[in-house]
Amino acid sequence: MFWPMLAIAVGFLGLTVLGVLAVRVFLAAERLGRQVTDSARRIGRAAEELERATEGAARSAGTAAGVGGGPAARS
Repeated sequence: MFWPMLAIAVGFLGLTVLGVLAVRVFLAAERLGRQVTDSARRIGRAAEELERATEGAARSAGTAAGVGGGPAARS
């Protein structure tokens, strides 16, 4: 009678450990998902800022070269 009860107790303990580990993995995956989302937003903002900066630089280069621009505008 002792061995079957011990086997049941060890099985229950194993399931408890697996449950705790599953919760920890879930929380880590959720945290990673938030970090990926935040990083994607930051990359998007950086891309928009870079696009605005290049547009401004292109306008500045266009006004420095004169209206009608360089060789690309002539062809």
